[in-house]
Amino acid sequence: MVPFAGYSMPLAYADAGQIASHNHVRSKVGLFDVGHMVQSNFRGKTATEFLEWVTPSSLSSLSPYSSTLSVILNERGGIIDDTVITKHAADAFYVVTNAGRRDRDLAWFKEKLEEWNAGPEAASYLQTLTSYDLRGLTFGKSAFVPIEGFNLHVARGGYTGEDGFEISIPPSQTVEVAKLLSKAPVQLTGLGARDSLRLEAGMCLYGNDLDEDTTPVEAGLSWVIGKERKESGTFIGAEGVRKHLKEGPPRRRVGLTVEGAPARQHAKIYAPDTSDLLGAVTSGIPSPTLGKNIAMGYVKNGWHKKGTEVEVEVRNKRQKAVLTPMPFVKTNYWRG
Repeated sequence: MVPFAGYSMPLAYADAGQIASHNHVRSKVGLFDVGHMVQSNFRGKTATEFLEWVTPSSLSSLSPYSSTLSVILNERGGIIDDTVITKHAADAFYVVTNAGRRDRDLAWFKEKLEEWNAGPEAASYLQTLTSYDLRGLTFGKSAFVPIEGFNLHVARGGYTGEDGFEISIPPSQTVEVAKLLSKAPVQLTGLGARDSLRLEAGMCLYGNDLDEDTTPVEAGLSWVIGKERKESGTFIGAEGVRKHLKEGPPRRRVGLTVEGAPARQHAKIYAPDTSDLLGAVTSGIPSPTLGKNIAMGYVKNGWHKKGTEVEVEVRNKRQKAVLTPMPFVKTNYWRG
């Protein structure tokens, strides 16, 4: 027995020497004790995305119960450890790492999991006020929740792009519940912040990004139309919507990153170095999170591909802009 990575490990068994054991494995079969290896299980809706963040492997395309050799990387691209990752399902992975790197690996996983799962404290704060288990109230779900003696309708959503709750309060209880909900660390927040948050999340604001002359296909909201209704639905406006679905819309909603001054609503969008008008900005701000100017708008179909360079007119001056996928800031909805 010899010390190895904090364990007592068998260097050799009985009278069999290294060469004899070596040859026996080559010609017959051997049994190794590898109980010192570190075994970790990762579970959750975003397990694939998390492990694709901490490793460079394409785990989303890995078949269930298939394994791949991979590496865990630091910020410089250096190898923290090599690892074998087995995918049980999109939300379940079995990961084996080296005993000699146990402390480094587990500390790294812990740090990165905390960073991955970090976010606003809406759920943790609201949980202190109710016996209802909010973990079961996932994104897009609602329930009547007892909150400090009040029975309130709570819907879990996230117009800000973060995990959040929309709480419906009877008028007679509004002030009392609002006071209850606005204790530290909660801060009352106005429409200005709501607007910048929703734009970073790629959310539309009616009157800016949506109006009566815009179809859901142009707005990138085709997903709200039921699959069977796209073909045979008899809803009001079906003819125009179905035409855009089949032939393609004349314009498309896009995200933009804008150089120079921020582009606001109605700023014109042009093809570079030409007078060809492509469309207009519908919402635009300097992003507090990203530290750069972002905008949403509509451009002619065919000019909507991400990475396309355009120009935006701000204060009678053309500025460079690049079509950027939305959301601009990663969303953190609670899906369980």
